Amino acid sequence: MTTTAPSTPAVQLLEVSPEYAGQRIDNFLLARLKGVPKTLIYRILRKGEVRVNKGRIKPEYKLQAGDIVRVPPVRVPERDEPVPLAQGLLQRLEASIVFEDKALIVINKPCGIAVHGGSGLTYGVIEAFRQLRPDCKELELVHRLDRDTSGLLMIAKKRSMLRHLHTALRGDGVDKRYMALVRGNWAASIKQVRASLGKSNLRSGERMVEVDEEEGKESVTVFKVLRRFGDFATLIEAKPITGRTHQIRVHTLHAGHCIAGDTKYGDEGFSKEIRDLGGKRLFLHAYLLTVPLPDGGELKLQAPVDEMWAKTVERLSAPL
Repeated sequence: MTTTAPSTPAVQLLEVSPEYAGQRIDNFLLARLKGVPKTLIYRILRKGEVRVNKGRIKPEYKLQAGDIVRVPPVRVPERDEPVPLAQGLLQRLEASIVFEDKALIVINKPCGIAVHGGSGLTYGVIEAFRQLRPDCKELELVHRLDRDTSGLLMIAKKRSMLRHLHTALRGDGVDKRYMALVRGNWAASIKQVRASLGKSNLRSGERMVEVDEEEGKESVTVFKVLRRFGDFATLIEAKPITGRTHQIRVHTLHAGHCIAGDTKYGDEGFSKEIRDLGGKRLFLHAYLLTVPLPDGGELKLQAPVDEMWAKTVERLSAPL
């Protein structure tokens, strides 16, 4: 589907072609209205200014082929006026690529870089790669990582690959594993945490996730101990079976072992001790990824931790 965003804001009527059937309206608009702040897109959805077939819809509405989407006047930057990004950041992200072919890019995302703009950020990984790969008109994030989580992140270069991977993610075809450094001595008996998660807003407006067995969504994470550091800390592997927001961070907390450097769900005393060892980051890293490919093959990737993580763990291992 091709649409030309006018430089002067005007109402747009977008017809949904078959390849976009099943996509959520918010994700559809985020892709169509590149450069428009995410907060503005959700505001016009919330206020009912976006209509589908002349009716109001919710942000989670799933499009159908032939739907007519009415978009109110919003200022969309032209393709030749992207937010200019620092050359150093672009080079850093280019260097983070661990796999690329004609349909997919996988990077080892550094800690501290958001996956997309919004919430006060003008750019993220996806905006950067649209500048790094200007000829790839269909670049989209396949999934997300929290800003302070590092590790393997997939970016589809083609719509067909995006659909394939979304289908695999909804099933059990994708195997994602994380490493986390947690407080205390993780009991070998804790092999799985099954605790439903729900979202709540604090007075500050900050979004938090908490265990909510009555109204939350079913959430399951499988855990394995990788290395112990006495009773002080444990390096664990976490394999999320479901994909909820902040799932690993909340499930480790629920098990009594918060993640080092977690300013939202962690323990400041423990995090300070890790910072004193040089660990000034969230110790959560997506290190292993196995995905099925459309041709029937399989892609298996592993991403090393950064130097700060490695040196902190080295100091933890050193005899007192």
